[in-house]
Amino acid sequence: MGIPDPLLHHRSQFPALEGCVHLISHSLGCVPARAADDLGEFVEQWKTKSITAWSDWLPEVDRAGARIGKIIGAPAGSVVMHTNVSTIMSVLASCFEFTPARNKVVYEQLMFPTVSYVWQAEQRRGAECVLVPSADGITIDTEAMIAAIDERTVCVPMSHVIFSSAYIQDAKRICEKARSVGAHVILDCYQSVGIIPVDVVDLGVSFACGGSVKYLCGGPGAGWLYVRPDLVEQFAPRVTGWMGNEAPFAFTMPAQTYAETTWRYMGGTPAIAALYQSRAGQTIVGEIGARAIRDKSLWMTQKCIGWVDELGYKLNSPRPEAQRGGSVVFDFVGAADACRELNRRKFFCDHRPGVGIRIAPHFYTKEEEIDLFFAELKKLRG
Repeated sequence: MGIPDPLLHHRSQFPALEGCVHLISHSLGCVPARAADDLGEFVEQWKTKSITAWSDWLPEVDRAGARIGKIIGAPAGSVVMHTNVSTIMSVLASCFEFTPARNKVVYEQLMFPTVSYVWQAEQRRGAECVLVPSADGITIDTEAMIAAIDERTVCVPMSHVIFSSAYIQDAKRICEKARSVGAHVILDCYQSVGIIPVDVVDLGVSFACGGSVKYLCGGPGAGWLYVRPDLVEQFAPRVTGWMGNEAPFAFTMPAQTYAETTWRYMGGTPAIAALYQSRAGQTIVGEIGARAIRDKSLWMTQKCIGWVDELGYKLNSPRPEAQRGGSVVFDFVGAADACRELNRRKFFCDHRPGVGIRIAPHFYTKEEEIDLFFAELKKLRG
């Protein structure tokens, strides 16, 4: 089976790929050529329109939200932009009250650390964090997650795909359990959106979040938050700012009067340049569609696993397709040093403690680039 030509057709929009082997899209997607033009548009507006450029810039928040909404199957107006997931989690954490009757926060032991830091800090306000352990350091047992969620659970800030292993959690089943006891799932989709199909309505999440740094090829600063429409006005975040106000330019004082839309979950002045910067990647991924990207990703990651097996490395990501996200993780003695040297040679990958080297082909990857990567690694190791 070969790689579908229609996807490689999009490679021409990423000229930076011609100078490297880029298998790092799970951490930093390749920059589209159009990103420079889009940033140039932002700068030109700043230069020629001065303060009146805000009439272009603020609507870009909603335009960016709509681009994300298309990719995740969200209803119109249910996605608002932020800078990063840490900030988003802080905003959402501030929505909840923790009482003796309902104060549990349930998430997986393999959570990305920044998210855990936010929820651990909520224990100062009475939260009780319950971390569901991993038996193998790769997967999280769905039944264990479900069993941990009960009538005392406030929320479940879980990863859709585990960052360190690419294991896909059964978010739909976990959401069903959470809703049955009145708890809210906050789904971190950073390692899923842009590489596997995501439908937030079908999954039944209360909230979902992510960013544009990775598979969306949009660089840092363009995080996003989805709020289930029926929940929008139910919460009043303590972590807030003037853009969350119903009329920010009225400059009312002293108390917050929240917007009736998802803007109520906004904070201060948005990072407009990042929204322009991320536009090209989000648009390209939206045009290709997650299903086509997923089909190619599965074939490519299987090829990577074949190389891992052939070279005798320890595989630290799932073998079954249904459990495997967009990256392949493998380890061997000296993996961290090998990763640094591969990056110096422009064979881009990364290393995470305890699991090893992570690589992720994307829609723009050529089949031979996988062979080139592992051949270089084999040569490097003698």
